[in-house]
Amino acid sequence: MPRLDQSIQMLARGYAWLPDLRRAAGRDTVRTRLMVRPTLGLVGAGGARFLYDERNVRRSGALPEPVVSTLFGHGAVHTLDGEPHRVRKAMFVDLLMGEGIGDLVDRVTTAWDEAAQRWAQQPQVVLMDAAAEVLTRGVCDWAAVPVSEDELPALARDLTTLVDGFATGAPRHWRARRARQRREAWLAGIVEEVRSGRRSVPAGSVLDVVAGHRDSDGELLEPRVAAVEVLNVIRPTVAVCWFVGFTAHALHHWPAIRERLRTGEPAFATAVAHEVRRFYPFAPFIGGRSPRAVEWEGETVPAGAMVLLDLFGQNHDPELFPEPYAFRPERFLDGEGAGAAVRRIGPWELVPQGAGDPRTGHRCPGEDITVALLSALAVRLARLTYTLPPQDLEISLSRIPARPASGVVLTAVRPG
Repeated sequence: MPRLDQSIQMLARGYAWLPDLRRAAGRDTVRTRLMVRPTLGLVGAGGARFLYDERNVRRSGALPEPVVSTLFGHGAVHTLDGEPHRVRKAMFVDLLMGEGIGDLVDRVTTAWDEAAQRWAQQPQVVLMDAAAEVLTRGVCDWAAVPVSEDELPALARDLTTLVDGFATGAPRHWRARRARQRREAWLAGIVEEVRSGRRSVPAGSVLDVVAGHRDSDGELLEPRVAAVEVLNVIRPTVAVCWFVGFTAHALHHWPAIRERLRTGEPAFATAVAHEVRRFYPFAPFIGGRSPRAVEWEGETVPAGAMVLLDLFGQNHDPELFPEPYAFRPERFLDGEGAGAAVRRIGPWELVPQGAGDPRTGHRCPGEDITVALLSALAVRLARLTYTLPPQDLEISLSRIPARPASGVVLTAVRPG
């Protein structure tokens, strides 16, 4: 393994760090050091299968403390392996991959339509902030998390702050830590009210299910851990505002897609959602630690080494996605025109939110929700009439998570 640590270079290069290392090495697998640990960087379906096999790579103890203390929370499902992970993950699969997706989409689109009427009365709207409030309203109603209209803007800011501060040492990281402490304490109190009967919530709602969940040891979650897992439903849902901002960026740079999106053609809207998630940078990589010495393509991976899957690099691999730096939603369609269908995407191919089977592995079980919400909101965004005033729409690959610098400012908004 190389002796020089790459942690500073990773923070400086962001999404380009691992692809650049692989490009310089001239191969898909690279050896380096990150946070002083030996590190193996992988890409491709084979590498994804290797990383998601718990015999090779484990998540427990692998996530850096700054990420756990901002993005995921201590005790979260993301930090578990084996039977504890399977039992906890089953709860999320039931909540996020079932029939309730349609209800969530309906609540969010209703909130969008109501908000769009208000945007028309405002001199300007920062789209990512406005979309965050819409998503917060919809998901909290769906999850039975109580939040008043007066409380909504602050909650939306805190939820986006959790995402915005996980991969930086800058002040936004410390804001994220404070936001997590604040929201975990708030939700832990609500969980205790539900358990004591002082608060009634709909049966089967997120708050009801998490409050009553029993882990593999048969015990209820500690109130603070239950709060963590409620946040792990509402926080990533609100993070769809990043993809809404990216969609506006795409509509600006590739305006030809707007007319077809406006028709509401479901397959094309889904294809746009997939292409936004593929083309634009969100998570740079995922990883874990090898629990023992293992082998990958004839090379020994020492026990305790970090193993990373290059998500950004894989989503721009020309062997998987020809012309990867062209924005072409049609790549996800079988056929042409209004009769086209969304093509089947392999579980190890498109990996913006991880790879493999979300029911059994560590892939995000909320991916179906992301696609459904983004498909619906992309159509509504295309139907809006607005002006993009002069602003900085640059998306820096050195910033994690990346975003249009201005947040996408709209003026003269008129609902479609």
